[in-house]
Amino acid sequence: MLSNWKDITFANPNFFWLLLIIPLLILWYIFREKKFQGTIKVTSIKSFGNSPLTVFRHSLIVLRCLVIAALIMALARPQTSLSWQDVTTEGIDIIIALDISGSMLAEDFKPNRLEASKEVAMDFISERPFDRIGLVVYGGESFTQCPLTTDHDVLLNLFSDIQNGMIEDGTAIGMGLATAVSRLKDSEAISKVAILLTDGSNNSGAIPPVTAAEIAREFGIRVYTVGVGSNGSARMPMQDQFGRTVYQNVPVRIDETTLKDIAKITDGKYFRATNKNKLESIYQEIDRLEKSKIEVTEYKNKSEKFWPFAFVAALLFLIEFLMKNLIFKGIV
Repeated sequence: MLSNWKDITFANPNFFWLLLIIPLLILWYIFREKKFQGTIKVTSIKSFGNSPLTVFRHSLIVLRCLVIAALIMALARPQTSLSWQDVTTEGIDIIIALDISGSMLAEDFKPNRLEASKEVAMDFISERPFDRIGLVVYGGESFTQCPLTTDHDVLLNLFSDIQNGMIEDGTAIGMGLATAVSRLKDSEAISKVAILLTDGSNNSGAIPPVTAAEIAREFGIRVYTVGVGSNGSARMPMQDQFGRTVYQNVPVRIDETTLKDIAKITDGKYFRATNKNKLESIYQEIDRLEKSKIEVTEYKNKSEKFWPFAFVAALLFLIEFLMKNLIFKGIV
């Protein structure tokens, strides 16, 4: 009768309290049967037999209980609902520009700066399901790893594939920002944001970082800059002349002045992450600063399913009436 119970809801569930009538009815029936039964003493019961009709008459109380149960189900108004959502988003388009230069392998973050930056950024993406987010990577040059998309599963897979050595080594901050701007400039989102993360200073590329920032400002793009690296020096893996991996302590040199200038020009903000926990808190602050404006209108089309129960109740009542007045007439 009802093919998919998991989609059933009840408009009047309080009517189910009426099901308590059924055990009361059964108790009343048992009490009545005992009250109206007499006793006689006989020398033998061989001449007495149990008429099938006498035994089968108890089916009437079963039918009466089923009638009540079906009627209560009908009164509770079972419904199936077909629902959908009309989501109107005036959200945010975000490009994450990630430095993948060799210095990002420094191990002052665990396991290293690059992997820690990837993990934190992926958590950030997972918390913003309605925003379009894209990814730009840069070293000595830059390219778009993933254009703006709401398919975050694809984006996260591409994020996990990032590694040092994908492109020529270096730190082209200006090129990384310029590539992010090119992906955002035609966006119609209410807010356009670039998150630029680096652990060094601009030493490659044809576009100065401040010039890229001025271009971003012209297109209404706000840039949050993040300097990644501990204070002092950091343990860095390197290759010796025999191709073996050795470690050296290398000074941390982040061009904070340029990063602050980029943020100021674009009405953004500069952050310094000296460890992974600090980097996580930075992304959380950016998340608070850049909240999507989502308007969700939910529509539901309900379909009434009480008619089958009402029909069953009427049919069972008719069967009970006919049996009582035709088959069991004079017995009950």
